[in-house]
Amino acid sequence: MDTNSITLVLREGIWVAIKLAGPMLVLSMSVGVLMAIFQAVTQIHEQTLGFILKLTVVVLVLLVGGSWMTQTFLDYARGIFELMASL
Repeated sequence: MDTNSITLVLREGIWVAIKLAGPMLVLSMSVGVLMAIFQAVTQIHEQTLGFILKLTVVVLVLLVGGSWMTQTFLDYARGIFELMASL
């Protein structure tokens, strides 16, 4: 196994991690920003509101995209095991 193939495997692993974590991070961050704006406008400074909304968004993303996330990760893992078996 040369350095080019190792680099490709690592690059693909980073890309898979970004694809899996990206939707949850972007949506929870945008909900956090919107909640912070709402709290600044209304002067309600309750910390649990933002946490509950972010948690709800992450759970909904996992429910909606969980099968896709699992399939993406399994495809990557299967590719890694096939590469190890070919050596």
